[in-house]
Amino acid sequence: MVACLAHNGRAGVALISHGAGFSEPSMIRKLEERVADVKDEIQVVTVNRQAYHEYFVEETVEAGIALTGTEVKSIRAGHVNLRGAFARVKGDEIWLEGAHIAEYEQGTYMNHDPLRPRKLLLHRKEITRLEMRVSAKGLTLVPLKLYFKGNRAKVELGLCRGKKLYDKRETIKEREVQRELARVHKQRVRG
Repeated sequence: MVACLAHNGRAGVALISHGAGFSEPSMIRKLEERVADVKDEIQVVTVNRQAYHEYFVEETVEAGIALTGTEVKSIRAGHVNLRGAFARVKGDEIWLEGAHIAEYEQGTYMNHDPLRPRKLLLHRKEITRLEMRVSAKGLTLVPLKLYFKGNRAKVELGLCRGKKLYDKRETIKEREVQRELARVHKQRVRG
């Protein structure tokens, strides 16, 4: 008899074999694949749409984020706002500032400060490379997305260059043209 436990992040599932009809290694392999799929599962919590409107995104980087327990619970509930947030290099660390994570409703006196700076987790080489690019070219680090990858909270940082007013107008015009083309195409298909 073999007992295996696969944990998908929310509820555990126990499978017990009495040796009838399947081989143990294949079952274990299937469970390992299922657990690996859960670890790679991405659940997007919020997207900073304003950043895409105000900046050209030249490069993106995935970073972990150091959070307290009530912050994680509040993020899972979707009470996050990245509008106006940015990342700043201080020493050998990168900090996320201006991101609003609402206080957890069931939190006690130990609840977190909604606007506190949060440390981003990156390798030292990545931090050094980002610091060089930000200081040399006048680029900005802006959080584009906050999501869970498995059970870990991640932030997608964009290395961004600010748009001028005419760039924003051009982007809006292109978007309207695409909508118009899609509408005309849809009408032709319907006949």
